[in-house]
Amino acid sequence: MSLRTTGAEGVTAPSAARTLRMDAWWVEPALTVLGLGAFVVYSTWAAFQNAHYYAAPYLSPFYSPCISANCRHLTFQLVGGWWTWSPAFLVLWAPGLFRLSCYYYRKAYYRGFWASPPACAVRDAHGSYSGETRLPLIFQNFHRYTFYLAVLFIVVLAWDAIRALRFPDGFGVGVGTLVLWANVTLLALYTFSCHSCRHLCGGDLDVFSKAPGRYRLWRLVSRLNERHMLFAWCSLIGVGLTDLYVRLVSMGVIRDVRFF
Repeated sequence: MSLRTTGAEGVTAPSAARTLRMDAWWVEPALTVLGLGAFVVYSTWAAFQNAHYYAAPYLSPFYSPCISANCRHLTFQLVGGWWTWSPAFLVLWAPGLFRLSCYYYRKAYYRGFWASPPACAVRDAHGSYSGETRLPLIFQNFHRYTFYLAVLFIVVLAWDAIRALRFPDGFGVGVGTLVLWANVTLLALYTFSCHSCRHLCGGDLDVFSKAPGRYRLWRLVSRLNERHMLFAWCSLIGVGLTDLYVRLVSMGVIRDVRFF
């Protein structure tokens, strides 16, 4: 005779049942796969294009900082003319690693792509569990170090947003200027609401009263951390739309509206 488990309202099912949940628990992981999959496909395609990433004075965040000699809009040169691939591949790996190892995104793609587990109170699709103690998942522990790389990119993108105020004929503000500023703001909210940032601010303190400044900073980051998932998705969509805007302006598909 098989063992049986009892649900919230007396509903019984064999212990081997995947779940007793009656709601549409599969919607969230399905949307995660759709959203993350769409971004990966678009960003990979955009990186391979090696074109239409600059429309004066706007530089796509996928190509920033532009550091190779073959850049259409050089930020500063670190790589010589021997690099013939798209400049995007020189920079995308850093923010990519930061997001890949992010605590929220781990939860999202573990559930969505690996069904490990697909949702709360739903059986894991895998027969064994080793956590993040083996290859390749042990590299997720480098997230705290990729945070510093992400902060450097915030500085670079903020500089790009400032340069977006300098048109060929002088100072000005266009729709693209606002788009770049919105992008760096969302990315900053995502980066500084990170769990690693919160730990850096106050995670190693035993007595907050001995460091009141760090305590106030920790509380601020903690409030941001409560919305980390929201910032993660908004910044992901925002950076993709920013590249798309610059690309469409560069291609002449749309015209950038200049306010002054």
